Amino acid sequence: MMNELKCGYWNLPELEEIDSNGLKVFSCFHCGGGSTMGYKLAGYDVVGGVEIDQKMVELYRTNFKPKHSYFMGVKEFCNIPDNELPKELFELDILDGSPPCSSFSMSGNREKNWGDKKKFREGQVDQVLDDLFFDFIEIAKKLKPKVVIAENVKGLIQGKAKGYVKQIFKAFKDAGYSCQLFLLNAAFMGVPQRRERVFFIANRVGIQKLSFDFREKPIPFNEIEDHQADKDLLQITSKEFELWDQCQQGRSLSSVHHKKSYFNANRLHKKRPIPTLASGSCRQQIHPTIPRRISDVEIIRAQTFPQDYTFLNQDVGYVCGMSVPPFMMQRLSLGVRDQIFDALNKEVCDG
Repeated sequence: MMNELKCGYWNLPELEEIDSNGLKVFSCFHCGGGSTMGYKLAGYDVVGGVEIDQKMVELYRTNFKPKHSYFMGVKEFCNIPDNELPKELFELDILDGSPPCSSFSMSGNREKNWGDKKKFREGQVDQVLDDLFFDFIEIAKKLKPKVVIAENVKGLIQGKAKGYVKQIFKAFKDAGYSCQLFLLNAAFMGVPQRRERVFFIANRVGIQKLSFDFREKPIPFNEIEDHQADKDLLQITSKEFELWDQCQQGRSLSSVHHKKSYFNANRLHKKRPIPTLASGSCRQQIHPTIPRRISDVEIIRAQTFPQDYTFLNQDVGYVCGMSVPPFMMQRLSLGVRDQIFDALNKEVCDG
């Protein structure tokens, strides 16, 4: 099967039909494996990953059966002696990672949380989240992949966080990588969601300039609607109903709240992609014409997860909200293949 752009609903066994491009990826902070599925859809061999959340590790192992799976933090992984790691991890084409980014989100406390230790949920170890990006770059220094791709929130390039970005660029340079920064919108990459994310793409193979121009037609909510959920009526509160009833489609409920509360709650628009699905606000997205929350099926479709993904009783909204949409990563990694790895192969052939 050719590595065509994936569209619509799909199932995990389809990954076995994808033609391999022979390129190897290792994923850090992989959560439910959204980026892993994107690389696989593009033909990459994702050999494994490292994740600190035990429940996410269980999900990852159940759905993907990786060769090299590490249940630990990235700092602990970086401290593993080289001779105790498989040789394959020192032959990577791409080191992938989504360093936890909640402390830079525009919807959080931002500067108030910088430098503080925290964890996402019960069972995780406390970490200084804004240090993890640099621990991730230390793994790049250790494993020396040809390319590093790191995804993060748009808030990282806004306000005072811009100084943090400069530190990231310096850390990549000190590690021997040239780096570019891209702000991409999943809505133009086959994903039924207006999800803007920052991607750092660093390489140590001499490619100086990458460019991406994603222009797929946005997919509106009515194309992913779960009509069964209309009957189930996933109830909203009386206050949410009051605001929803006054609110225009496509607007936040805060637009009609006297104190501008309910900022993350939205009355969706039938003919537009839904807003960003974040782990903490998935359930605050409300149907355009029926007073109900969006369903698990709609969340899975909006995040371009496969219909047969095994969630092991974990919250669908949390897993999807914490993950990179697979279709978004497929598009990006196909571009990286074309502009870096195919260019390198051409140089070898011409030489």
